Amino acid sequence: MKWVFFLSLLLLDIGSKACAIQYLPFLHAGNSCFPFGGIAVFADVCGISFSLNYTINTGAAWGLFSGHPGLLFGFRSVAIGCLSWYLLRKQTTSMSLWMVATGALGNAIDYLLYGHVIDFFHFSFWGRSFPIFNWADVYISVGAFFYFASGFLARRPRRQVS
Repeated sequence: MKWVFFLSLLLLDIGSKACAIQYLPFLHAGNSCFPFGGIAVFADVCGISFSLNYTINTGAAWGLFSGHPGLLFGFRSVAIGCLSWYLLRKQTTSMSLWMVATGALGNAIDYLLYGHVIDFFHFSFWGRSFPIFNWADVYISVGAFFYFASGFLARRPRRQVS
């Protein structure tokens, strides 16, 4: 049943990116509308703004390695393969690792379909633009956070009650 949940997450990622291409304005700094031509979700709530802006990312997180999309695809493919092999071989129920694998697969599918990754969630914190991201990036970040947090908590010595 777990695979239905992760397939649903993957389909949400793929569908939202198709909608972003179809319906969202492309990000460009010269546009005078809400931040860079995006569609406002909320503006200046305690200094935080959120908009939807369609943009492309030929690199990894925060645009790193943007000049090497083929190399990144190869790395993503190896990472997805190793992680999937581990998850299936160990038959682990680690939801966090499954989320990381689902997110990595979503961004790899983008590369296969478009030659780059589609991003569209755009936050600004107190006038500073945060890197634009997508659902797959959320899955990877949340999964990695919970994986490392659970590992940290599992290794913490517990107090003995006297």
